[in-house]
Amino acid sequence: MNCIKVKTCFLRHHFDLKFVLFACLILLAQAYTSTTANAHSSDDATTSMISKEHRMALGFGNDYGKKHNKKDDEYADSDKHGKKHSKKDDKHADRDKHDKEHSKKNAKHGGRDKHGKKHGKKNAKHTDRGKHGKKHSKKHGAHGRKHHVGHEGSDPDNNAQRALILYDAPEGVPMRKLGKSYAIMLRNLLGHFAMDIEMKRIGEYAEGDVESYDALFYLGSYYSNPSPSGFLADISTTEKTVVWFKYNLWDLAWDPSYGFSEKFGINLLGTRGFNSQPTPANPEPGFFDTIIYKGLPFKKYYSYDEATQAIAADPDIGVVEISDLTKAEVLVEVVNGGTSERAPYIARSANFWYVADMPFSFIGPRDRYLVFSDILHDILNIQHTKNNRAMVRLEDVSAKVSPVAMEQLSDYLAAKQIPFSIAVIPLYKDPLGVYNGGVAEEIRLADAENLVESLRYAQPRGGDILMHGLTHQYSDVPNPWSGVTADDFEFWDIINNRPVSEDSVSWVANRIQTGLDEFSSVGITPYAWETPHYQGSPNTYAALGSVTRYERSVYYTSDDPQLNLDTNNPERDFSVGQFFPYIIASDHYGQRVLPENLGNIIYDIGQDANFVLWNDLYENARYALVVRDGFASFYFHPFWLEPEFNVPGLEDFDKLIRGITELGYQWVGGRELLNE
Repeated sequence: MNCIKVKTCFLRHHFDLKFVLFACLILLAQAYTSTTANAHSSDDATTSMISKEHRMALGFGNDYGKKHNKKDDEYADSDKHGKKHSKKDDKHADRDKHDKEHSKKNAKHGGRDKHGKKHGKKNAKHTDRGKHGKKHSKKHGAHGRKHHVGHEGSDPDNNAQRALILYDAPEGVPMRKLGKSYAIMLRNLLGHFAMDIEMKRIGEYAEGDVESYDALFYLGSYYSNPSPSGFLADISTTEKTVVWFKYNLWDLAWDPSYGFSEKFGINLLGTRGFNSQPTPANPEPGFFDTIIYKGLPFKKYYSYDEATQAIAADPDIGVVEISDLTKAEVLVEVVNGGTSERAPYIARSANFWYVADMPFSFIGPRDRYLVFSDILHDILNIQHTKNNRAMVRLEDVSAKVSPVAMEQLSDYLAAKQIPFSIAVIPLYKDPLGVYNGGVAEEIRLADAENLVESLRYAQPRGGDILMHGLTHQYSDVPNPWSGVTADDFEFWDIINNRPVSEDSVSWVANRIQTGLDEFSSVGITPYAWETPHYQGSPNTYAALGSVTRYERSVYYTSDDPQLNLDTNNPERDFSVGQFFPYIIASDHYGQRVLPENLGNIIYDIGQDANFVLWNDLYENARYALVVRDGFASFYFHPFWLEPEFNVPGLEDFDKLIRGITELGYQWVGGRELLNE
């Protein structure tokens, strides 16, 4: 079959999976995180595998290749294949559902409103796709992991605020590692600020711990998980900042000995979930699903499959009311889409903050995740000035790139004085000859005349280059689509949902060094890294050391993630995706992350393909403005300008660029953000 038919076939066949993959990671809001379970077996010699010059050029620090010890981080979040997490996740036990008030007894012992809901992985993945027109892949999600791989705390800075994140991880229950995924996502957002961060299970809390920190965050994700008495006593008396999320507040609020209502002027009424159980006859019963912030409605994700009755949603909220307006206030409200009732979404009383749900579940570009990302400045009292910036990246640029398309885009952006990044794959491979008549093909960067010519043309016009893997494919097998550069995963076995067989810090380091050598052969120094399809193994991120990444990312609940265990096995790990609305100075992996948060334009060129229009990304940018220092960052595939696709690629690219500009964003290049 000819080239265009092959392209269309791949688009029709693989787009949905790729899109779901990443979308799910983000939606799950179960932050992408990699936990540390076993120490990485990297040799000290790994450090020398990437030359000092290249390490410095890419931002690699002296910690490159160092061992990361793996404590028992369990981040947990989405089964990275787009699987949905049954609400079991958040809490087992069957709870007194619907709108009922929870008596103290119920609250502590009752199970939870378990409607069988699953935590679906939806947004995380806006897909990206290989330059051959293949289906969009897992690129969006983003994900976070601790400061240095395998470390529970971030590197200390004597001048920084200190934060403690406590999460639920009850022993011996299914999905016990889910709570840590939320902790990692929160930890990643805190990495936007100058903070030292520690994470631990709430059961490890010792009385008086809070006084060693400037802020304490408790993620109540597991219904009725016991709260240590020392923790409750401390929260009732401390003057340090305390932020409590979702469940288990009744342990504090309904025990008269703590005087919660009297001190804080807040009453806890109970929890609310769906207005009624979803059924084929009533598929959308409604719940508190719309958060109102800065004049915009942020709607929580919900889907219901009538055939299987599977639910993907996180409908539960803790319902509070202000009992003393001189002590407490409602900062943000949430509205019930079925009844129009309103309830506090974020309430504050002096140093105590309450967030009614888990803003890290089912996250998306127009989700309440952005609300919390902005409010975090106020919680920490770190008032970044309003400064909304935009970035654009040309994606999956390899030896097969169209010089004409690259010239058109470079000229367009130069005329508007917009700096841009180019994600370059330095070594092209088609080991099975999928696009070369059955004959294997490999093109090194020095021999890729069209690519080098395109880069030379773009650079003086504002283009700057980052490294997008070495080959953006794996070995000589489909992974999962064609085995061709820009189509497949390079650092993750997506078919079996596990690291590739060769995976190790040294193996990844060798590939990175090979890529840097390819760039060096044509006199190019990439300024940052983007993981192919936004997913690598824990060893991938360990090998990157202190490099700057420009991406969304995937995180795991272990450095040796066991993602394929039975769902009822408490030791089952999770992978999660996370995008960022602003620069993360140091994420869970200990690396700087430049944000990509809008997604990419995708055209419906196959019978079953999904698509994303330029105005969808524009709307994402409009919502991103609520974050005071939020970005509007997207990527675009140059192949959309190729005549064979017959789509308005340049026209829509122009509409999006103009739209983002008219919203008031200031365009910046990635390199200028490296040391900000």
